[in-house]
Amino acid sequence: MANKNASSGHKLGQLVGDWYEEYFVFPLLREVGKALNLFVDSRFITRKVRDAKILWDDLDGNSVDYDFVLELGGSDNKSGIPVAFIECFWRRGSRHSKDKARDDSGKLMPMRETYPTARFLGIVAAGDFTKPARELVRSRGIDLFYVPKEKIVEAFRRCGLIMDYPDKLPEEEKAKIVEEFEAQFDLAKKREVQEALYQLVGEAAIKSYVDRVRATLSALPQEIRFVLRHDSMPLTFKTVTAATNFLKAPEFNMTSPMESYLYQITYSDGSEFEKSVSSLKELKELHKQIEILTEHMNSLSRG
Repeated sequence: MANKNASSGHKLGQLVGDWYEEYFVFPLLREVGKALNLFVDSRFITRKVRDAKILWDDLDGNSVDYDFVLELGGSDNKSGIPVAFIECFWRRGSRHSKDKARDDSGKLMPMRETYPTARFLGIVAAGDFTKPARELVRSRGIDLFYVPKEKIVEAFRRCGLIMDYPDKLPEEEKAKIVEEFEAQFDLAKKREVQEALYQLVGEAAIKSYVDRVRATLSALPQEIRFVLRHDSMPLTFKTVTAATNFLKAPEFNMTSPMESYLYQITYSDGSEFEKSVSSLKELKELHKQIEILTEHMNSLSRG
């Protein structure tokens, strides 16, 4: 019986978390997409250009699954240029908040070093998320949109739904709450709670979030640097003595050096981007993305 009731508590958390992602975060980001003319990719839409998961490669070639990605020029048939990566979650309790903050921000940060256009990294969190956890997110340069647990509970309460309970509540009563919640939580009720939460959060907070994304993406390059590097083939020594003897009269073979290119950008907000690529073609492709984003944001400012 304990296992059943423990799983029913988890089930309630999953129901609320899925609702929050689809009925609050997704519409919030669609507001951003509408205002900035960006494609909002999420698991709630199907695209011919990807499978079920929203996967993007990091610098090490690892495919990472994200909740939302905002793309410039994206469509059903075409992957766009990534300009924002966003994670979201609902937490009923504060336990392990800092671990969650560390995990999600750590998942987002590599995108800033991988894509020069990935200017906005964000977390849209709801529930009991502690102050130290929130401070950790912000200290890593990750934007945080936070909805306190009390507002989530109140939105459901206004619509006649109980989705919280005392931690020491008997397991039988907890299971009953979950059963009643699931029975009432149909499509109409989901939309009713959505409207209640939007009223509690306030239109000003939504607009402020859109403005934050716009401001971040509008910090455009002020200086771009290209660096050509020539590297010799590595010289390998089996012993310390052999390496020491070589350094007495070093001679590196540069007859057929390896070429690489360093792409560096300094943005108007003081942030920087740097990436090394192995060919001129990759350098041009990298710069083209910045060129497209710059023109896009300039065209929005022109109205």
